Amino acid sequence: MQKQFLVMSGFSGAFAVALGAMGAHFLKSKLEMGLITENNLQTFETAVRYHLFHSIALLVTVLLTDKMNSKLLPKAGYCFIAGIVFFSGSLYFLSTAGLIGLTNVRWLGPITPIGGVFLITGWLLLAFSAVKKSDI
Repeated sequence: MQKQFLVMSGFSGAFAVALGAMGAHFLKSKLEMGLITENNLQTFETAVRYHLFHSIALLVTVLLTDKMNSKLLPKAGYCFIAGIVFFSGSLYFLSTAGLIGLTNVRWLGPITPIGGVFLITGWLLLAFSAVKKSDI
């Protein structure tokens, strides 16, 4: 499982950086052209920020797994992955829907907090794995 999480963390982090660059350059130009709103750009930037932070959190779960040997760490990793997909993914689509020709994406709105719950759960599982470990 560690290898898969490490690969996921690397690709996810690279994707977050690429999307961040796209937001900083491509989307800002669309804002200046009036094709997106300031709110769309801020939402996209929030998605990138959470995406990158939680790609790093996934990496941390990999690095701690050998040291802590906790069954909670892989569960935390899965939660971080699900959180990135649901939280950041829904925000990416919601903020760029008009640019990429998507209509009727309002149903994605309720998915965002589900992703947030996955992210929070991942952090709690990470914390509980440390609480249960007596020798760290």
